[in-house]
Amino acid sequence: MSPQDKYFSPFKAVIDTYSLSEQFTFPFYYQPHPLCLLAAKELQAHLIIQKDWQHNFGLKGEKESAIGKMFGVLLVKNKHNEIGYLSAFSGKMAGTNKLPEFVPPVFDMLAEDGFFMTGQCEINLINEQIKELENNPQILVFKTALKAEIDASSLEIKKHRTKMIEGRKQRKVQRIEAEIKLNTRDFLLLKQQLSKQSIRQKNQLRDLTVFWDERVKKAETNLNQLTDEITRLKNQRKELSAVLQQKLFDQYRFLNVKGEQKNLSDIFKQTTQLVPPAGAGDCAAPKLLHYAFKTGMKPLAMAEFWWGASPKSEIKKHLNFYGACQGKCQPILEHMLEGLKMDDNPLLNNPAEGKSIDIIYEDEVMLVINKPSGLLSVPGKSIEDSVYMRIKQSYPKATGSLIIHRLDMSTSGLMLMALNKDANKKLQRQFIHRSIKKRYVALLDGLIKEDEGTIDLPLRVDLDDRPRQLVCYQFGKPAKTQWQVIERKNKQTKVYFYPITGRTHQLRVHSAHLEGLNTAIIGDDLYGDKASRLHLHAEYIEFNHPVTRELMIFQVDAEF
Repeated sequence: MSPQDKYFSPFKAVIDTYSLSEQFTFPFYYQPHPLCLLAAKELQAHLIIQKDWQHNFGLKGEKESAIGKMFGVLLVKNKHNEIGYLSAFSGKMAGTNKLPEFVPPVFDMLAEDGFFMTGQCEINLINEQIKELENNPQILVFKTALKAEIDASSLEIKKHRTKMIEGRKQRKVQRIEAEIKLNTRDFLLLKQQLSKQSIRQKNQLRDLTVFWDERVKKAETNLNQLTDEITRLKNQRKELSAVLQQKLFDQYRFLNVKGEQKNLSDIFKQTTQLVPPAGAGDCAAPKLLHYAFKTGMKPLAMAEFWWGASPKSEIKKHLNFYGACQGKCQPILEHMLEGLKMDDNPLLNNPAEGKSIDIIYEDEVMLVINKPSGLLSVPGKSIEDSVYMRIKQSYPKATGSLIIHRLDMSTSGLMLMALNKDANKKLQRQFIHRSIKKRYVALLDGLIKEDEGTIDLPLRVDLDDRPRQLVCYQFGKPAKTQWQVIERKNKQTKVYFYPITGRTHQLRVHSAHLEGLNTAIIGDDLYGDKASRLHLHAEYIEFNHPVTRELMIFQVDAEF
């Protein structure tokens, strides 16, 4: 084997019976090629038996400090026409970004003699200086003194303003009484006296304000003598970090099949993000493709899998395969895969083509429909066909937005539609006040031990991989679901879901997440495994008619 092929792994098993794909994998949504599955198994076997490095994946019960990892395998043909595979991991592992058997990073930012580590050392020194200065106990003393001066200033000035208001009231009373009781000469003399009192109180306020401003300013000066250096160091750190980050972006240069190079800065200038997100370029997919192009290997297929304990926020299951992320990898791979014959993007296909909407109930102000799985509720970026478009075409005289609530594209079941603005507003109000009762039925890919419960996990969008959702206690919106087991059969569990809130992908995440039911819904291609469809159906809804206020109840059983 030639020196440049030291990361090329020939298959241990005989692969003569396997056929090769004519097109490269669409990396964001795919079924792994059989040879990629075989390569992944061989890599996983290596991870179990290797002794060259240690990393806590959380597979032996040590969950506290566990860090699972995304691994990738790239099926390639080398210069000698041999079929094999390359392996890579995302980010760092075992404290480094370079390990035996895995392709190197596109740029080694951790090289000890490199500019990044040198710059990082300089920033670390500034961090230590800032920490030391911030630990000075005098800062707390001066901060306390400044607060005391500000509080005292506010109190004294407030007291004097209250005194002035009371004085104005008294002088007004005196003027009114004097105008009745006194002659003109004495009344004018009194008005002069009262005016002088007013001026005196205003001057006192001015002097009081100047007095306290000087005291507060003196306290601020004492504090600033200690904090100005901290502020200067923080600004210096910010400038150094920006320069270092930009230099790093320029060093990450990615090849494509044509031999063209683009760095991170140039790649992300064409996106809405403008600036590369943290960790961009260090994922497995870009590393694999860059190394293949650099060494003259032909990429044939690719797959990425998660190895280790599930992370606390996102849903990644041990041994499950996942597409490349949209935020970090999509812009990079778009450049890298340019000119490479690739599978069509299945996300551009309309899975609802040929499927119809069943009208369950209809009157002059509203509809109740049964949405088929695969049909969007509203038009998407690449697919126009949706509940909204179909109802708009069928009911051209309808006014307002039609849509009151949404179901995921993959979810089937009952939806309410308003045919005028007033009905829309009244039905929306019921959703806002959570007076509408809904029940979903789902088939989960595993057995749930408990019979019922409540899941309370806040959710937000994964900014690096839309439309996936994350569990996030800091920035997530409240999301609450009640559930109840209906049946356990064939290592699957059928459950009822009663969503208290209505967040995007709420039931899917609450099912699959480690702190939820830890069992994905069958057919969940985002949080579990693909199947013929997502086995989630909105089967029951109860609400008040927007005009008559009559209680309306509808149920449509699931097809599964």
